[in-house]
Parts: sequence; structure tokens; C-alpha cells
Amino acid sequence: MGYRLDAKFTFAQELVRQAGQLVRELMTSPYAITAKSRFDDLVTSVDKEVQNFMVSRILERYPEDAILAEENNVRHDVHQGKVWVIDPIDGTVNFIVQGEHFTILLAYFEEGLGQFGLIYDVMADSLMLGGPHFPVTYQGTEVPLYQEKPLHESLLGVNGAMFASNVRGLRDLAEQTLGVRIYGGSGLSMSMVLRGELLGYFSHLYPWDYAAGAIIGQALGYQLVTLTGEAPDWKSRQMVMLIPQAKRDEILSFLKSKD
Repeated sequence: MGYRLDAKFTFAQELVRQAGQLVRELMTSPYAITAKSRFDDLVTSVDKEVQNFMVSRILERYPEDAILAEENNVRHDVHQGKVWVIDPIDGTVNFIVQGEHFTILLAYFEEGLGQFGLIYDVMADSLMLGGPHFPVTYQGTEVPLYQEKPLHESLLGVNGAMFASNVRGLRDLAEQTLGVRIYGGSGLSMSMVLRGELLGYFSHLYPWDYAAGAIIGQALGYQLVTLTGEAPDWKSRQMVMLIPQAKRDEILSFLKSKD
């Protein structure tokens, strides 16, 4: 198992970098932009082409594996078999408007257990990766475990709409900190949490948005839970938070007092 998993981990690193190179090539030419559920829920032809590339490479190498991915309704339960979870461009609006500040997210599960995750900032060419069987590294340097820090010395990463509407007292919680930051992508935000730049990240996400960060975070003393402290269902869009396990009770008790 160890050798096989090592090989998959190496393959995953090569794949996200190849996908990143494809993004950089495709974004130099005009591409199609389509609105999905609303005007700010956008998908581009680049998202779809990159996902198709990643899926085809995975199934070519591992034909018995399954895929859960954002585009084209590619859905497979992470609890059933060997499953790769893909977000080809996390932060599509940033990609379209800014041409940077977006990531490729890739995670791998076996029977519901996360084996490794990768968060690749395409334009910065920076990669965070790791999991329960692999050290967590960022740009090749090992990332330390969570270090205790009080709320009043911390920043939070948040979803703008959730913060504005004070979901479960999120804005009240943020007032106990040094402030909030909104980066427009779960990959960037979760990477900053795991590197100690943010205390936690609170947003409304699908599994492909949080899978990589959840797996990496678990190895560093963080956990991905709903705003009520439950495990996510790994199927639907839910309000979730990536927080230090050591801060779980403090944060949950505050949020639960704001029903």
C-alpha cells in the first residue's frame, strides 16, 4: 500500500503542475465565460478543459478509480472506493477579473478516508500538499502544526455574504479578532489558515472546494466541520469552517449562542 500510495502522491503533484501549465497557456487566448446559477457564479471554457485534462490523465493511469469534480456533473461518493476530488479552477471570478489569485485543488480518498490533498496557486507557482501519510509542505518546506493564538491576535477568512448577514453570529465572532479577510477562493484561504496567517476560514462550500484543505488540515491539527460542529456530508453545498481543533469548543460555543 505504501509504495502504491507514494506513486499516486507523486503522480498528483505532477498532474496539478501540468494542469497549471495548461491554464497559463489557455488564458493567453480568448475563452468562453458562462453564468451558472447566478451572474456571479461563473464557469469558463478553461475550467472545463482543465478538468477534462485532469480526469482523462487520472483514468488513463488509474482506470478503476472514480472522480468527484465541480464541472459537468461528475459526481461520485467519496465513501465508495478510490476517489479523486477535483476543482479545476477554484476562484473562477478572480481568474476572470484579476488573472491571478486562483488555485487548482486535488484530493484523494480511499473508502471515505482522505489520503492526501494539494492546493496549487497557479500564477504564484506555489504548492501546499500533504496528508496523514505524508508531511505537509509549502514550497518544499515542512509546515508546522497549529500554534496556539488567542482570538484577539488573529484574523479570520470569511465568505462575504455570510459575514454581511452575520450567519450564526459570524460577524460578532469576527469582532473579537483583529479583523476579516475575503480572498475569493477557498484554496487560497485554506492555505493561509494552514500556514498560520488566518485562524480559520468560514464559507459556503461544495466538497471539491474543501476536500484538499480538510485532508491537509487534519494532519496539522485543524478540522473541517459545519457551523454547528458536525462532519460535512461530502455531497451538498454547506456552510463550513476550517478551524484549529484546539479552538473548536471556543468557536462553536460562540456561534451556537447566536442562533
